[in-house]
Amino acid sequence: MPFRRSTPFLKFALCLPLLLALGACSLFHHGKRDTLNDMTVEQLYQRAHSLSEQGNWSSAETVYQKLISRFPYGAYNEQSQIELAYAQYKDDKADDAYSTINEFIKTYPTHKHIAYAYYLRGLINFDRTESSLQRMAGISPSRFDQGYALQSFDDFNTLVARFPQTRYAADARQRMIYLRNQLAQSELNVAEFYLQRQAYVAAADRAKYVVEHYQRSPEVADALAVMAKSYHQLGQQKLAEQATSVLKLNYPDHPYLRDPDGWPRHHSWMYRLIPLTSAH
Repeated sequence: MPFRRSTPFLKFALCLPLLLALGACSLFHHGKRDTLNDMTVEQLYQRAHSLSEQGNWSSAETVYQKLISRFPYGAYNEQSQIELAYAQYKDDKADDAYSTINEFIKTYPTHKHIAYAYYLRGLINFDRTESSLQRMAGISPSRFDQGYALQSFDDFNTLVARFPQTRYAADARQRMIYLRNQLAQSELNVAEFYLQRQAYVAAADRAKYVVEHYQRSPEVADALAVMAKSYHQLGQQKLAEQATSVLKLNYPDHPYLRDPDGWPRHHSWMYRLIPLTSAH
């Protein structure tokens, strides 16, 4: 059995490269920590910014956080807070990103980059209106809680109202249109739910809310039809006729006008975005 004595040495020889590698790794990380602790604020910012440009979001977050903790005041700290929030956003850490940028907005309400801060907060909430699972399943975000959609809309609205000339305003306006239609569809979903269950007062109220608050959304057409049908079922013929008149004036091809008793046979009848005209 000549090989038994060499077995322990062989095991050590096989393990030695691994031990050396682990030791080197430990030294590397220790050295990295020391390096970050010894860097100037300018060096830290350049390191973090470079990592962000490479898409190495997690490492960038670590360096930004180190800068912010070591240098709690000054322009580099403020800029790093914004870029940290963006890195967290790109790293799918929505809660962390929101917390970071929200704290920045509260602390520096007149900062030269405050418009971008509102835009970024709007983006963070915008992406939280629909989960990746919902996107994969093709489920409309209007079927779920609209809290993030409302927050996002408010953020973009603040941006557009206060800083209409910034380069973020045009994109914010487009996202607001999308969010407005999503919010309108969510309200319409509830109105149709009540209509199907013959809760006509509740159905009319929710549909009326859509007409009054989301006038340029395509969901207004169906909302008017829900109002007309609900008022008719409640015996309020004057209100039913008013809703039908507005529907006929703005959406003359709506299926409710052809078959009031049979509508709705299916959901999601859509019309182009056109201004609503009042009927007298």
